[in-house]
Amino acid sequence: MIDPLVLIAFVPAALALNLTPGADMMFCLGQGLRAGPRAAWAASAGIAAGGMVHVTLAGLGLGAAVAAMPWLFDAIRWIGVAYLLWLAVNAFRAGGRSFQNTPRGVRRAFRTGLIVNLTNPKVILFVLAFVPQFVDPAAGPILGQFLLFGAVLSVGGFVINGMIGVFAGGAGQRLARAGRWLSYLTGGIFAALALRLALLERA
Repeated sequence: MIDPLVLIAFVPAALALNLTPGADMMFCLGQGLRAGPRAAWAASAGIAAGGMVHVTLAGLGLGAAVAAMPWLFDAIRWIGVAYLLWLAVNAFRAGGRSFQNTPRGVRRAFRTGLIVNLTNPKVILFVLAFVPQFVDPAAGPILGQFLLFGAVLSVGGFVINGMIGVFAGGAGQRLARAGRWLSYLTGGIFAALALRLALLERA
């Protein structure tokens, strides 16, 4: 069983990480601008689900393969770059037709957030570097501890990134008359995320 004091120490550390601006936050910001608050929450949920996949892989030891094999890291990274560029092109082409506050649009936002998170190999390297600092082999199954700590990270990220997306969604709805420029802004965010991922270093 995890020591409650260790868990208490982990929560503020995880919260500080969740509050640090990064790719997930910017992606939810872009989704909020593009498709509104519901899509922002869905995208944040997709990112959180992707985070749990990364944590599970790290707990199973598979994440070490990504850390040890540069070609695998790069393969995942370039898939992510291509996907983000595809999202950017779609946003640029959408013009003023970007708002899709429908069940289909919400499901698409969840799927997109999940894929964007899963194709960012830096996430699993981060999990491998951060979570083991709080894991104690004597406290029980390693995978169970990874999943618990990962759940804390994912829930905090879901709430914070979702709120950022909701704020952006409210602003986006007020700017809906400038739909074409809003699409360009969203496309620019996705393109910037693709560039960031393309320039990503392993260490």
